[in-house]
Amino acid sequence: MNLVLLVSIFILCIGTSLEGASRPDVVNVGAIFSFSTINGQVSKIAMKAAEDDINSDPHILGGRKLSITFHDSNFSGFLGIMGALQFMEADTVAIIGPQNAVMAHVLSHLANELCVPLLSFTALDPTLSPLQYPFFVQTAPNDEFQMTAIAEMVSYYGWGEVIAIYSDDDQSRNGVITLGDKLAERRCKISYKSALPPDPTGNETDVTNELVKVRMMESRVIVLHTFSKTGIMVFDVAQRLGMMDSGYVWIATTWLSTVLDSKPLLASNISNSIKGALTLRPHTPDSKRKKDFMLRWNKLSNGSIGLNPYGLYAYDTVWIIARAIKLFLDQGNTISFSNDSNLNSLGGGTLNLGALSIFDGGRRFLKKILQTNMPGLTGPIQFNQEIQDRSPLRPSFDIINVIEHGHPLIGYWSNYSGLSVVPPETLYGKPPNRSSSNQHLNDVVWPGGITTKPRGWVFPDNGRKLRIGVPNRVSYRDFVFKVNGSDIVHGYSIDVFIAATKLLPYAVPHIFIPFGDGHRNPSYNELVSKVTTGVFDAVVGDIAIVTNRTKTVDFTQPYIESGLVVVAPVRKLNSSAWAFLRPFTPLMWAITGIFFLVVGAVVWILEHRINDEFRGPPKRQLVTVLWFSFSTMFFAHRENTVSTLGRIVLIIWLFVVLIINSSYTASLTSILTVQQLSSPIKGIDTLMSSNDHIGYQVGSFAENYLNEELSIPKSRLVALGSPEEYALALLNGTVVAVVDERPYVDLFLSEYCQFSIRGQEFTKSGWGFAFPRDSPLAIDMSTAILALSENGELQKIHDKWLLKKSCSSQSSQADSEQLRIESFWGLFLICGVACFLALLIYFCLMLHQFKRYAPEDSDPSIRHSSRSARLQTFLSFADEKEERWKSKLKRKWEDMSMSSNAYGKETEPGNGSDRIQRDISQDRNYDDSWRQ
Repeated sequence: MNLVLLVSIFILCIGTSLEGASRPDVVNVGAIFSFSTINGQVSKIAMKAAEDDINSDPHILGGRKLSITFHDSNFSGFLGIMGALQFMEADTVAIIGPQNAVMAHVLSHLANELCVPLLSFTALDPTLSPLQYPFFVQTAPNDEFQMTAIAEMVSYYGWGEVIAIYSDDDQSRNGVITLGDKLAERRCKISYKSALPPDPTGNETDVTNELVKVRMMESRVIVLHTFSKTGIMVFDVAQRLGMMDSGYVWIATTWLSTVLDSKPLLASNISNSIKGALTLRPHTPDSKRKKDFMLRWNKLSNGSIGLNPYGLYAYDTVWIIARAIKLFLDQGNTISFSNDSNLNSLGGGTLNLGALSIFDGGRRFLKKILQTNMPGLTGPIQFNQEIQDRSPLRPSFDIINVIEHGHPLIGYWSNYSGLSVVPPETLYGKPPNRSSSNQHLNDVVWPGGITTKPRGWVFPDNGRKLRIGVPNRVSYRDFVFKVNGSDIVHGYSIDVFIAATKLLPYAVPHIFIPFGDGHRNPSYNELVSKVTTGVFDAVVGDIAIVTNRTKTVDFTQPYIESGLVVVAPVRKLNSSAWAFLRPFTPLMWAITGIFFLVVGAVVWILEHRINDEFRGPPKRQLVTVLWFSFSTMFFAHRENTVSTLGRIVLIIWLFVVLIINSSYTASLTSILTVQQLSSPIKGIDTLMSSNDHIGYQVGSFAENYLNEELSIPKSRLVALGSPEEYALALLNGTVVAVVDERPYVDLFLSEYCQFSIRGQEFTKSGWGFAFPRDSPLAIDMSTAILALSENGELQKIHDKWLLKKSCSSQSSQADSEQLRIESFWGLFLICGVACFLALLIYFCLMLHQFKRYAPEDSDPSIRHSSRSARLQTFLSFADEKEERWKSKLKRKWEDMSMSSNAYGKETEPGNGSDRIQRDISQDRNYDDSWRQ
């Protein structure tokens, strides 16, 4: 009996010890931070408060205690690694931290090996992928969302370029890369990246050197992505360099909002240096729990530091771990650790790697963390369940404007609804709408105290004027020309450029630099390429906007329309005795005449049997057809049509005749009253189908267009350098035509009246000013050119330089092209179809009548008579007048009836003369109704 009691007590003791091992009284959690930083101080206080709140409620962990051990990495990656190793030796189920992404990349490999989850709300590098680091969990929105918010702000205000200043560490560097990607999605870009030493190693000299470079740049929109110590230093130096004055835009990431929230009483010099800046703050919805915690904060911190959103995330992160532990244990799991065989196999050395142990339930515990769904101080806490994205649901940010007496909220950004002036949580119940019309922010006070939106860019502050290349033309100098013996440039294009710059809200210091040797027109493709290589800041002149040039530079709005045209010699067409034949082509005359005869014949066929006016001897009928046909030209036909089909055909034909007469009259009037010019060249199609030589202007894009687009061999193309060369080459037959842009041709024709434009413009383009890609000046100049067009100034400049009156009015007259069958084939088709259908219907009716009226002989020999006799009978039937044919048939059947009675045969009812009489009576009624 005693033996049994002793064994029972022994087993009970063993069981109790095993239960204590599997369900420990204390659950260890580690925290790695640099506690001298703002976020480190705030996070430590908040995590300690969460630990106390959890341990004070026995229902959360079932009487067990949560123990958070804090390790100060003090900005040292090495100390952070050592702290993590110490936690792994102490059977830690989770680690909160590290504070920065550099350590997170390293410690995540350790966490993967030992299956210990890392939870961080400050290491927000977007490249910390769950695929590579499955045990690393970001409990706050990572920098991808922050950079998306900044990109949408840049796009909202219409800026095209920004400058990024950042600390040269993993988190800041990768954040700026992400910003560049998000800007590119909105057709914006980072024009310059300025890297500073990692925080806190940067000094004022480093910052000053970088800001001096930034000040020389064109863009004035600066995104500052760093940490508090370096960030404050950047603003202080920028204030001294005059970079916080009007015209600049500063957008700081969340580091600035944490400073403002946690250090509300900043030094006066710091407060002045950040006025006008915009910054982001992680958005946390208002709630009773959040309000109560904020009221506790002064007591928790002893007034040493203010609460910022990362303190709220720190508090919630501890609760995430506690809830996960509760679920993990409640489902029967045990907290146990085992040795890592990979580490045990490492021999030698004094490192005690064997003390590191694997959290056996680490994967199940990680799953419980990711399944968190609970309310927190930061709002509802839940993670995306996608394997590629485990970020918190619906990340959002407050947008803050730092002003002299505070930092008011000007709006919000959320991944759900974009920019808005109402809290994101109020929009979650509505369908997402990211259209630009629904993106709004309140008014901003920008650096320098201005309220109007800064332009966002200026000319580079490098002590030089804008270098503008202009073509040094030797012909058509009305567009651009250099005054001999000086650097002064004049011309139509120059006047347009100067007038446009006067409408800009800022000065454009510039100098014109002629391009070309002065002996021949320069290559415009080469001139435009100088913008791409940086030789010129812009190109102004008669620059055609063509596809291959738009691939390398940006053009302004066209200030004059242009397009390639064909110029050829012409001769006057003097009036002659046969001028009346010119309106129609020979084919048109032939088709028209044929249709007159066809319609006359059709009407004759339709009217011949029932209309006495279309009957008589053959000669008379022929004359009647001809007279009727051609008299319809003047609507003077006197023969009346009585059949319905005849009237329909005649009405359609008279409509066709009306159109033909009107067109002929208009064309003949033009021929007799306007000077007509004739040339074998009708347009570009004529040139393409021939093998003759074609002239083009030196330097023009016409050469490439004719060769590459129209496949005209270069051996047929002749370069010409001036209007005089144009005229000489055209007159002596060197070229049969010249292809050039319309503005040049208009000037040429104002002096040389024996030439004319042949055909229509076969390209559509315009002239504009060329600027580097994504140049904001190109956009502003386009707006100014549109303003010049609207106020009439552009037309005045055009008239001043290009309005020539010597013979431009007559030389601009194009050929009066003859009217061709292509313009009327639809009418002729309708008329032809009507004639065909009328004849078809008529012959069907004729066959019907013939079958009913023609006698059917009972004699087999007669019934099987030759087809020619039958056809002859039908033709006789068709030619005979309808009433006369019916009379003949009536007499014939009467004779047949009398003959039948003479032999004593009675006529059967419904046959013979009785049937014929009845049919004739019925058909007469039918024919009368059909004729009407």
